[in-house]
Amino acid sequence: MTIAQSTEFPRPEPVGHGPGAVATPDEFAELLPQTRRALLHRLAVGQAEGRAPSMTGAVVRDGRAVWTGARGAVAGEAPHGDVQYRIGSLTKTFVAVLVLRLRDEGLLRLEDPVGRHLEGTPVPGATIAQLLSHSSGLAAEPRGPWWERTAGALRSEPADLFDERPQRLPAGRRHHYSNVGYALLGALVERLRDGVPWGEVLRSEVLEPLGMDRTTLRPEKPYASGWAVHPWADALLPEPAEDTGLMGPAGQLWSTLQDLCRWAAFLLRGDARVLGAASLAEMRTPAVPPESGTWDAGYGMGVQLLRRDGRLLVGHQGSMPGFLAALWADAEEDVAGVVLTNCTSGPAAGALAADLTGIVLAHEPRIPEPWRPLPGPLDPELLALTGPWYWGANPHALRLRAERGLELTPLSGAGRSSRFRAEEDGTWTGLDGYYAGETLRVRRDRDGAVSHLDLGTFVFTRGPYEPSAPVPGGVDPEGWRV
Repeated sequence: MTIAQSTEFPRPEPVGHGPGAVATPDEFAELLPQTRRALLHRLAVGQAEGRAPSMTGAVVRDGRAVWTGARGAVAGEAPHGDVQYRIGSLTKTFVAVLVLRLRDEGLLRLEDPVGRHLEGTPVPGATIAQLLSHSSGLAAEPRGPWWERTAGALRSEPADLFDERPQRLPAGRRHHYSNVGYALLGALVERLRDGVPWGEVLRSEVLEPLGMDRTTLRPEKPYASGWAVHPWADALLPEPAEDTGLMGPAGQLWSTLQDLCRWAAFLLRGDARVLGAASLAEMRTPAVPPESGTWDAGYGMGVQLLRRDGRLLVGHQGSMPGFLAALWADAEEDVAGVVLTNCTSGPAAGALAADLTGIVLAHEPRIPEPWRPLPGPLDPELLALTGPWYWGANPHALRLRAERGLELTPLSGAGRSSRFRAEEDGTWTGLDGYYAGETLRVRRDRDGAVSHLDLGTFVFTRGPYEPSAPVPGGVDPEGWRV
């Protein structure tokens, strides 16, 4: 097999789409030469040490691919960004987006038991959110021979996926990765889309709006062949590329580096035509405690979560016979790394994708957006709420943010921070931290003046233990003393 030299692809092009896509200013569109060399070096080391027949990688930043590269060969030539690779469990991120779209349309609730929408499931009481987060307790793999290397026709009916004990653990208690759970989610999409196959729903509702015309259920030329590499010799064995049938939502998709750059930009920014940023942020929220006991890795809804070098990465890794794939994105820094390779095992694709993001941030730290005042007009009543507030004697600051949002932060170094979304009824809902989901209300006295803030029964006053405020338990009538 001919091994081509490493290469960087031509000048990257914007990959973002829709209202959330913003191109990088021209002066920052290209990475510095030393950054590009460091990225290519990391890719080259990953391909050589992993003994991969071919490997491609990319970095997406500010909604566009800023670097792409390749090592090895596909059909005797260095692979380019339009060569398809199988992406395995990255497919699950696409299925999760389809389910969130159904939720946003009001066709289901994440708290719904799946049996309410899908008849004949072995776990009718497990919720849709539990299926998305791998906490339904379902078995990891379907019944029968190794599903990734055998034809889906062996499991032609949903009942063929499950043995006599489909549920291994109680629902909602632990994270237990379940490929068959995503087979059920694919069936759920088909059921609520009037019988349209999930792959066709994906094509029309997600892939076409995002311009991802090279992401398909079956390989379309040009594509890489999948290989196993002998553990003790530099020899190759072709791997099968079966149509997995009902198990397709767990790992069927083929895609390209260019398409996955578009997907990374979408996962970071959202697109109103597909799924908004708020729902994508919900996907990134940890759903169940990690098995390791320490929060260094977890799972949201359809996405894996990883803490690395003080940063939170979101994305997924994928494997199918002959292929490995990884996409890791840092939402705070708006940067993502993508890696594709065509061998069953060997390369640490996930670590490599994470390293690509880290290299860019280390060599070229993100330039923050310029500060801008809030768009007008400014509500004087909201402005009057800002400033210091006290929970007991603990000082906090309340700040006004965009779209009438508020942010509460402690000033003493100890306390709870949270951002709040404005609601139509004049209240605010906590978005993160201890107060996530809690309601913030402005309480007024008989004269209509602001008396205090009520946050999930906690009273915040303008002064520390203000005697005139309804502090729970009251305030000592003799007041402060020395």
